[in-house]
Amino acid sequence: MSEPSKGVGARLTRKEDARFLKGRGEFVGDIGLAGCREVAFLRSPVAHARIRLIEKPRGLEDRVFVQADLAGVRPIRAVSGLKGFKPSNQHVLAADKVRQVGEPVAMVVAATRAEAEDIAERIRVEYDELPAVNDMLEARRPGAPLLHEDWGDNVFLETAVDADLDAIRQRAPVKVRRRLRTARQHMAPLEGRGALAEWNARLEQLVLWTATQMPHIVRTGLSECLGIDHGKLRVVAPDVGGGFGYKGILLPEEVCLAWAAMRLGYPVRWLEDRREQLIAGANCREHDYDITGYADRDGRLLAIDCEATVDAGAYSSYPFSACLEAAQVASILPGPYKMERYRCRTWSVATNKPPILPFRGVARTGVCFAIELVIDAIARECGIEPHEARLRNLVGPDEMPFTNITNKLFDSGDYPQCLRRAAAAIDVDAVRRRQAQGESDGRRIGVGFALFCEQAAHGTSVYHGWGIPMVPGHEQCTARLTPDGVLELRIGAHSHGQGLETTLAQVAHDVLGVEPGDVRLVHGDTALTPYSTGTWGSRCMVMSGGAVATACEEIARRAARIGAKLLQADAGSVSVAGGRVIGPGGSVTLKEIAEVWHLKPQHLPDDVDPGGLETTAGYKPLKDTGTFSYAAHAAVVAVDTETGAVEILGYVVVEDGGVLVNPMIVDGQVLGGAAQGIGTALYEEMPFDRNGQPLASTLMDYVLPGATEVPAIAIEHMETPSPWTRFGQKGIGEGGAIGPPAAIANAVNDALRDLGVEVDELPITPRRLLAKIRAAQRSG
Repeated sequence: MSEPSKGVGARLTRKEDARFLKGRGEFVGDIGLAGCREVAFLRSPVAHARIRLIEKPRGLEDRVFVQADLAGVRPIRAVSGLKGFKPSNQHVLAADKVRQVGEPVAMVVAATRAEAEDIAERIRVEYDELPAVNDMLEARRPGAPLLHEDWGDNVFLETAVDADLDAIRQRAPVKVRRRLRTARQHMAPLEGRGALAEWNARLEQLVLWTATQMPHIVRTGLSECLGIDHGKLRVVAPDVGGGFGYKGILLPEEVCLAWAAMRLGYPVRWLEDRREQLIAGANCREHDYDITGYADRDGRLLAIDCEATVDAGAYSSYPFSACLEAAQVASILPGPYKMERYRCRTWSVATNKPPILPFRGVARTGVCFAIELVIDAIARECGIEPHEARLRNLVGPDEMPFTNITNKLFDSGDYPQCLRRAAAAIDVDAVRRRQAQGESDGRRIGVGFALFCEQAAHGTSVYHGWGIPMVPGHEQCTARLTPDGVLELRIGAHSHGQGLETTLAQVAHDVLGVEPGDVRLVHGDTALTPYSTGTWGSRCMVMSGGAVATACEEIARRAARIGAKLLQADAGSVSVAGGRVIGPGGSVTLKEIAEVWHLKPQHLPDDVDPGGLETTAGYKPLKDTGTFSYAAHAAVVAVDTETGAVEILGYVVVEDGGVLVNPMIVDGQVLGGAAQGIGTALYEEMPFDRNGQPLASTLMDYVLPGATEVPAIAIEHMETPSPWTRFGQKGIGEGGAIGPPAAIANAVNDALRDLGVEVDELPITPRRLLAKIRAAQRSG
């Protein structure tokens, strides 16, 4: 019986889990440095105000720092090159004005966090409160209070994809218009943000340990804000307890701690508590859609017309900028659906709320919710099953690669088959029979679908047009064989739940045959790894995986030449497999070859590559417009019309992530994402009152789904290789979070269609659903 595969496609258990399960992970909060002091921030209690006065406690002036103390520190600026974008200056400590509750006003350094918080309470601040802007639509209206007075309005950016729809409006027999809204959310990773800074006087270098997804980008941002060169900055991301985009920006707190460590000469640390995270941390996903779908009587889409507004908060976050979501809405809304015409206008709007950042499934969750609810409405109007309406509009497998109406280049896939499998797995006919029979408990049953694509591993050609501070290029990997044959891989991306220590070892095994247990991944340290834009956009398996494969291929080439000499064989007659160089008359292990290079160089061939068994290789896919994973989600729900409660009875995901490097890890990504998507659909909401005060400042108020709220989810895989990538793999880390809101909302609407009830806002809370039911009953 042959040994099971350990390379690409194997379901290996995660190497990194051993240390986490044994409590041996090392997070920012676990790192202790001699003489370290703790930091607390005084944060604004109001959403919009001018600062009249900041008075430090007498005798403690040297432990309290305000913006005026930070001489030479520049504000955070994330500027987009898109026409009409208005940049913001985000001072790391508020200067003259605060624009959100929780904005840092002063930094306090003390021996303990408790002492620092006590000192912070003694700081006197006088505010002249200003009217707050808490609604993105009101913020666009003439006369609204201005967050940034020099703009003249509250719009970061307006974008437009224009088309003449007049002819279609006149001839389309089916027209459905919906006004839809999604709630503001918080990412709520298990570990909050945290940073620890130390000035190394010997090296004249600042070392910042921080819980970040993108250490190299943080380093570049710090260089810009502090005005010092990259060589004086080292950023280390140790183990990170979940990111989801929340740890994908440069923080004012990171800049403050870096400055304090250089100024004070001793280490300083800040650990975010949960209340800070909820009231002051960045948010996402607050969208408003006014969307109209035009179709013929068979349910075929003729056109989509949409106006979308995104609440981008008070500042443009570095590096992705405030145009992150709205600018994408216009380009990704049509997804895999074919249509004759498409028009979309978007607005990124500033409000007195925390800035937005790239939460898992950036913008796609909202656009999926919008277009999928419209397609269901068209299906009801045409009297056809919702999944049948989708099948009539999807791009076919024979059309791949396919360029859609917004010039997105789809690499591969069979979208109709994916949807058919989801419909079969959820058993639509059985749901219809059950609806006809009725439920003994009086609840109403419904089935809903959502189909979407996930563009991932975006490259230079996508991001350079945005003109933001970060543009991905070639992803690099440094690979080397140590004297005892261990393979070290160094990458600039960061693994904080993705399982890269396992999957990249599988890639190396596929190329070199090295045992995954003999592969060491070094990542998260700017001093030890090649420059990278980091971990975001479901890019790691495509980009870092491709870089690892490329570097390992070069190691194989060099090792083969040395092995041929040791085997006294012609270089052209040997090959590398199973961790060995194999020739016509024998073989030699990579460990033996490494020993010769490092310890016995007298045995090397005369024409040996002087680079040895260490190399840095760069990688880009053949086309860097991104890979396109996709999935169909199907949900069956039961709705209690007396309480407004929604129970998920069944949930199916059929996904295609190209060639799966580790299907078990993919399952984990899909399941975790789906749990977050269920939170978006039914539970999670970060509300603000008219004064800009956050109303969910604890996890008692901000409801996260738990084990009892997430059903057993059935996952089916399709593996259509991408023609652009090294192994045919595609990015798939975000897809699980995209589909649930649309699928669940469509299922609820299906359950309540006889009552004339349609949900149009997320989350679908009992209060909102009961209000809809009662309104329908009154009007009926």
